[in-house]
Amino acid sequence: MAERGRQFIAVAGNMGAGKSSLVEWLRQQFDMVPFFEPNEQNPYLADFYGDMRRWSLNSQLFFLVRRFRIHREMEAQAARDPRAIVQDRTIYEDAEVFAAHLHRAGHIDDRDWGMYQDLYRTLCAEIRKPDLMIYLRCPLKALLKRIKQRGRDFEKAIPRKYLASLEQLYEEWFARYDLSPTVVIETDRLDYVERLFDRLEVVEAIREQLGAG
Repeated sequence: MAERGRQFIAVAGNMGAGKSSLVEWLRQQFDMVPFFEPNEQNPYLADFYGDMRRWSLNSQLFFLVRRFRIHREMEAQAARDPRAIVQDRTIYEDAEVFAAHLHRAGHIDDRDWGMYQDLYRTLCAEIRKPDLMIYLRCPLKALLKRIKQRGRDFEKAIPRKYLASLEQLYEEWFARYDLSPTVVIETDRLDYVERLFDRLEVVEAIREQLGAG
């Protein structure tokens, strides 16, 4: 485990909410060590899109174990570097949002879901909890506009219904999240990249929660 007192900041939010941008901004603002979403390709994705019910569990197990490995890499980083760490998406979102969506949609049955949840809880017990969770809240209308503006082909094909389901699950998860202090950034209202006053508001909120104010 990482040494007590070192700061681990997690950034959570729906697809297109601006997590990577915030992680990069925090790296610059606070000299944090960033851990971005990995580029490693899930070997089950092609099969998953061809037959979701058959391959959902395999795909989500891959994501879960990969995310656990990233959490452990962050702990190793914290052991050798005094700087705070900021993470783009967490193991909690993998399980309680994305995998939960597939279970609700009927692609993961109750028996497999029980096994997945047991593994998830076991892995969570082995990792350090965040010192601060930053939740990027982005209403569906603003999310769709942002996805359209950044023009990624694979995102353009994402159904509105799917994003709405993820938004609901994110809100449900965050409502019960109690592992650490939290900061909520309303990303349709605050532009911490372009507007100075918004940037100062975000910085002060984070400093207050981290005890650095």
